Order: sequence, then C-alpha cells, then structure tokens
Amino acid sequence: MKKVLVINGPNLNMLGVREPQVYGTASYGELTDYIQKEAGKLGLLVECFQTNHEGAIIDKIQSARGVFDGIIINAGGYTHTSIAILDALTAVGIDTVEVHLSDIFARESFRRTSYISHAAKKTIAGKGFSGYREALEFFK
Repeated sequence: MKKVLVINGPNLNMLGVREPQVYGTASYGELTDYIQKEAGKLGLLVECFQTNHEGAIIDKIQSARGVFDGIIINAGGYTHTSIAILDALTAVGIDTVEVHLSDIFARESFRRTSYISHAAKKTIAGKGFSGYREALEFFK
C-alpha cells in the first residue's frame, strides 16, 4: 500500500475561521477527516501534518525520504517565499503534488508565484477540499 505524506503549512489550522469567503467554513479537522476518508477509498495510507513553522516543514520533508511514496503539500504563505522548502523537496526526490484551496493564480499578484511548483509534478489550485482528492488520485 502506498504511503502519502500530506503537509499543510501556516494558517491552515485556522480553516473555518480565517477568511471563510476565500477558504470556506469547514475546519482543519474536517479537512484531515476528508483526506483520510478519500485516501481509504483509494487504498492509500496517509499521514497528515500541519505546522506554522518553515523549519518544521523542511524537517518533515527530509524525514519522509525512504518512508513515503509521495508528498502532497499546501505550503500556505511559504509557497510564495520559501526556496528552502523547494530545496528540501528537490533533495528528497519524492514525487510531490502541490495543492491550494483557493486559486492562487487568480488572487493578489504576490500569491501568483509558487516556488513549490518547481518541484511538484502537478499543481492543483482553487478546488477546495476536492483538490486534495485529486492529488491523492495522482498517487493511486
């Protein structure tokens, strides 16, 4: 059975509270429940991880080497700023899918640049929770 690591970055823990007009009213707990349920349907094992700290994301990516078959990452605001996360993804050589709940390419200009996409096999944006399902399907 394939193992997939789902990494969610800063402020994802505030889903349901933070800008519901952009991110919806469902909570982070509801997101992780959804991911686990959809992974089970696809026969995948999933570990979900969330942090607000860039270094913790990098540590988690590095520890995934040799353990996980794939990474799904929503790096939140670090998407647009972190070359270090890009470097970690490149270093471990694990297939990666980038996911964003909102369509970052239709939002403010500073959100339209993604360093993560340089390491990702696929980028999914603007599909809400179902974007995670699509990312899981990539690893099926």
